[in-house]
Amino acid sequence: MSDHPLKDAAHWAQAAASQPPPEWEALTGIPLYMDQVVLYLTEQLAFLQREGGPPLLTSSMVNNYVKSGAVPRPEKKKYSRPHLGALAVLCMLKQVLSLQDIQTLLAGSDTAQGFYGLCREAHRAAMEELQARLEKSAQQGADPRQEALRLAAEANAKRAAAERILAQLAQGQEEKKAES
Repeated sequence: MSDHPLKDAAHWAQAAASQPPPEWEALTGIPLYMDQVVLYLTEQLAFLQREGGPPLLTSSMVNNYVKSGAVPRPEKKKYSRPHLGALAVLCMLKQVLSLQDIQTLLAGSDTAQGFYGLCREAHRAAMEELQARLEKSAQQGADPRQEALRLAAEANAKRAAAERILAQLAQGQEEKKAES
C-alpha cells in the first residue's frame, strides 16, 4: 500500500479491470453444490469484497435468489454455468440495484451468456475509466475525501438514473404480460 488513498484505489481499479470476472467459457463447467458455489464465486469476485465487510455471497443469499426466481432452481442440488453467471451478476449489481431491478435487467436479456458478457464488459470498462480518473486525481494532488464524495455522489446519481430506466422497462414488461 502506498501512502496515498487515491493511488491505492487506482491500483485496486487497475487490478479489477485487468482481472474482471471470468469469461463465460471460463466459468467452471462442472456442476457445483451450494458450498462449492459460494466458495468459487467468492474467489472469482474477491475484488468486490470490502475488507472486513459482509460476505458477497452466502448459502442463504443463494436460496433467496432461487426462491425469488432471480436464479433458476438447481438441478439435483447442483448449480451449473448459467447459475454461476446469474449469481455473479447479482453479486456485482446488488450493491447498487434492488433484486427487483436486477430481475428486470435479466428478464430483458436473450441469453444468460449474452447478459453475463455485457455485464462483465461494462464492469471492465467502468474499472478502466475509474483507474484513469483516480490516477489523474492523485497526480493533481486532489483531496481524497473530496474525491470519495464526488465518486459517491456520482454513484448515487447513476443508481437513481438506472432505477428510473428499469422502472419504465418493468412497466413495459407488465403491459406486455397484460396484453397476452
